[in-house]
Amino acid sequence: MPAAKQKKRIAIFGSTGSIGTQALDVIRSHNELFEVEILTAHSNAELLIEQALEFEPNAVLIGDEAKYEMLKTALVSKNIKVFAGEKALEELADFNTYDIMLAAIVGFAGLKPTLKAVSKGKMVALANKETLVVAGDIVMQTALEHRAPIIPVDSEHSAIFQCLVGESRNPIEKIILTASGGPFLGKKPNFLVNVKRDHALQHPNWSMGAKITIDSATLMNKGLEMIEAKWLFNLKPEQVEVVIHQQSVIHSMVQFQDGSIKAQMGLPDMKLPIQYALGFPHRIKNEFPRFSFRKYPNLSFEEPDFKTFRNLGLAIQALKAGGNTACVLNAANEIAVWAFLKNRIGFLDITAVVEKTIEKINFIQKPSLEEYFESDGEARNFAASIIKL
Repeated sequence: MPAAKQKKRIAIFGSTGSIGTQALDVIRSHNELFEVEILTAHSNAELLIEQALEFEPNAVLIGDEAKYEMLKTALVSKNIKVFAGEKALEELADFNTYDIMLAAIVGFAGLKPTLKAVSKGKMVALANKETLVVAGDIVMQTALEHRAPIIPVDSEHSAIFQCLVGESRNPIEKIILTASGGPFLGKKPNFLVNVKRDHALQHPNWSMGAKITIDSATLMNKGLEMIEAKWLFNLKPEQVEVVIHQQSVIHSMVQFQDGSIKAQMGLPDMKLPIQYALGFPHRIKNEFPRFSFRKYPNLSFEEPDFKTFRNLGLAIQALKAGGNTACVLNAANEIAVWAFLKNRIGFLDITAVVEKTIEKINFIQKPSLEEYFESDGEARNFAASIIKL
């Protein structure tokens, strides 16, 4: 008899968020293929405890150090190492005991642990787009030097990745990222000025965390994805396009030099790209709902409204400018979205904060990693000063 196939050991950085919980659903359904090695959360200790008791990983971490004792006490009967604090994220990323890191920490905080995993040559299933938005040049160069595979988890980048399998010798003419348009597709500024938090969190197609849902509503998410795509697929800014595709069935497309276009399609369900990344290069059978053309007789496409959703234009500006501009853009956006979610600023103020911050922070053409962190801090402080946090 052939030897039993060894399970892939998964480290989920950001296990209590939308991507992390859906990844655990995938692992739960395929426990013959995967086992959980590491779980980390920022502050949701209650859910982290539940996850740790069920999956019994080697190690867990809570970012909020005030909740360390609660976590430690709850897991005292288990043989699980318990850590706390943001600095310990890098320690866990440095472990040799996992095969794949699922990088699902939201925002800039995901950069350091992801970079550590890449520097160890680990496979990274990347759900944190900000890592490449902020320091894509450094991350991708490190991945190249250490032969660390990066498999994208974002549905759009997963689609591009899947379209490129078997096409390594065929140059890309351009990629086309699809956007649902979010909950405010077709709306104008006189409507958006009155938008409140709860309205903006109602995405028509996808189930996502709060921050990414707001980014989708402002179209900043699509702008960040354009920047991420440039680094992931080694493209020039003019090779990355966005089209509004309200049904979210075609997840993205690649056009080759002969004019042919390949598209990856499916129902909007993040479990599919998560499973694809964890199982790569194999496709794993599942019981997910299947797409039917009968239910989608019409697929529509249109140009984005750059005039109303100016965040997309700001992101394209950052994409073309290079240097530390995307880092500044991301930092200001994280502060502005946080303030909007706390009802401190209006929906349209998000764009104003980002625009003013980009204008204020000094441009650096070829930043070092340290300069990226400095630019991030300066941008956050300036954005917070505008909002008067």
